[in-house]
Amino acid sequence: MNNKFITSINDFIKKYHLYAFKDVAIFMIIILFFHVLWKIFISDVVAHEFYQNSTDFLARKVYNASVWFLQAINIDISTFDELSIGDRLRKNVIFYAANNGFVAVGQSCSGLKQFYQWVFLMLLYPGPWKHKLWFIPFGLLIIHIVNIFRIITMTFVTINIPQHWDFTHDWIMRPFFYVVMFALWVQWNEKFYLKNKELKANKKKADQ
Repeated sequence: MNNKFITSINDFIKKYHLYAFKDVAIFMIIILFFHVLWKIFISDVVAHEFYQNSTDFLARKVYNASVWFLQAINIDISTFDELSIGDRLRKNVIFYAANNGFVAVGQSCSGLKQFYQWVFLMLLYPGPWKHKLWFIPFGLLIIHIVNIFRIITMTFVTINIPQHWDFTHDWIMRPFFYVVMFALWVQWNEKFYLKNKELKANKKKADQ
């Protein structure tokens, strides 16, 4: 029954040349599956000391790199390792005194979730392992750089258009992670997975 169902799906894909849509569907299923697992196990994950230390470490790295860039281009900001704002103690604070605006690089801004997501995607998605060994770390580096860019961008939003901070954070910069991840996956799919698949098919034909 299952074999017939899978065969019928493959026949439908071949008939209408939906190979690209099939690959995108696999990408989306893996991403959504990760989200479900994250929601289910997030409380257990956060409780681990390793997670706490990792997020603190990454958040600090993102904060330091962002501050270095902002100060290098002479942006008028103040920085605080810790700062009490309202009733909360915030860590890694980039503060803009002119409008009392700030960006706090907390654990949720560390990018660790996106690291896990990228590794999860690449481990499950097919392709040659010899290339995964370097492409996975490459993707992690890109995601880290994107996160630094995100904090820098949110600082400029804080300074220039603070009224649009929430919209920019929630509807532009947060989805931007997935745009970058999708772009990385497209490169993997086109340059490595499909190319490797084609080479194997050609070799099989030559051996017949």
